[in-house]
Amino acid sequence: MEIPFRIFLVFTLCGGASAVLFGHRAHNPGVEEQSKSYEYNTSYYNVLVDHFGFANSDTYAMRYLTSVTHWDHNGGPIFFYTGNEGDIAWFCNNTGFMWDIAPEFQAMLVFAEHRYYGESLPYGTDSYKDKQHLDFFTAEQALADFADLIRYIKSTVPGASNSAVIAFGGSYGGMLAAWLRMKYPSSVIGSLAASAPIWQFTGLTGCETQVQIVTKDFRKASPACAKNIRRSWDVMTKFGKTASGRQTLFTNLRLCDPLKTSSDVEGIKSWLSEVYDNLAMVDYPYAASFLEPLPAYPIKVVCSYINKTEPSDDQLLLDLANGLNVYFNYTGSAKCFNASQAATGDLSDEGWGYQSCTEMVMPYCSDGVQDMFPVVKWDEAKEAAQCQKTWQVTPRPQWINLQFGGKDIQAASNIIFSNGQLDPWSAGGVLESLSDTLIAIIIPEGAHHLDLRAKNYDDPPSVTKARETEKTIMRQWIKSYYIDNKTNFMNNKNVKL
Repeated sequence: MEIPFRIFLVFTLCGGASAVLFGHRAHNPGVEEQSKSYEYNTSYYNVLVDHFGFANSDTYAMRYLTSVTHWDHNGGPIFFYTGNEGDIAWFCNNTGFMWDIAPEFQAMLVFAEHRYYGESLPYGTDSYKDKQHLDFFTAEQALADFADLIRYIKSTVPGASNSAVIAFGGSYGGMLAAWLRMKYPSSVIGSLAASAPIWQFTGLTGCETQVQIVTKDFRKASPACAKNIRRSWDVMTKFGKTASGRQTLFTNLRLCDPLKTSSDVEGIKSWLSEVYDNLAMVDYPYAASFLEPLPAYPIKVVCSYINKTEPSDDQLLLDLANGLNVYFNYTGSAKCFNASQAATGDLSDEGWGYQSCTEMVMPYCSDGVQDMFPVVKWDEAKEAAQCQKTWQVTPRPQWINLQFGGKDIQAASNIIFSNGQLDPWSAGGVLESLSDTLIAIIIPEGAHHLDLRAKNYDDPPSVTKARETEKTIMRQWIKSYYIDNKTNFMNNKNVKL
């Protein structure tokens, strides 16, 4: 039986004219913004909450965005973005590469929202109520959503029945794009998996690799900066032992909330570590507003405030605050730093927190010697206990490896794995081609899925070359598909494949 569906069309502009700051939208003339606005329709398709059982027949409205502005209605290809851990409109805004190449490929664009994120909540406001309502919050269920949506679009949109579909995704979305091709090869003819750490799991990649890349990025910007950040952890520990010291930390670091206990100080350390990770992720060659409104090469700018030689303890804390000001207050609007948030509110910490307590178990550690971070040991039992306390679930560290093959994925085909060497998540990426059709593309000057962002005057040559290579490969996939299926689209004189 066909699943009931309902569709609402909303004409929307998806552009880069604003940035998220402490939960408010703030225009910032100092941040270079995309000159384009993206026009799309918003639709909702009812999909099963549980694709793999037969007792639960509940459905929910899955949101997806579409653009047919450049699409050839005579079977032109469909570029399908596999949504990740946040609002799909935000990913639409930050995936300019798809919009840039849609005209030359005459492609339809589809951005599909991941279940339990944005507006795609299986049980509405009760979706996060308890573990019973959350039990359908898995990558496997999300992939089935995507495959079902592709089937629906191809069966209901005139001219799409014979369209070639290519999946696109970045970060977790890139993982999903790769897994969609592996699990549903009849749904997509190939996938571009950008900055997809499909090997950042137990037993596949060392837990220390990410922080070592972050440290390398900071050392490249300023050796003194990395050295001072490493020293700052001991300074914070020392100040955190007394009430007066915690008051100094609160004041010098310009925090919004006072530090009442030494545990609060440990929380500040974790928060700062995440900020440094994020800076490495978004170390783009131009001003951007991906996680926060930031200048070009933000690590270099942040480090320009933290590069003194042997500063006093108090001065070091003041310098850190000046560096944080670049990350959290580039617009000049923030009066203090909110340590409860390290990135844009368009990403869901709550949702990813649950996923990391079930399937997405990605070990993380640092030793303070080979890196600039405080000593953090990976403790699987401790993590499991915390997951039980927070969500009443126990993680399955080996499940993703079993489900998607770990490093034994040579049976798959037609996947591009692109990674930037500045990106800490490249540690868990596929960095060498595994076959003629499982192709690795390395971008030496690239941060987190830089190749998926819109083209920019300040793009380094390596990302421009990567995009051209990606387009060439995708043309080959599309051409082979249409020749094999003998579709009329190949006879269109305007098609250049």
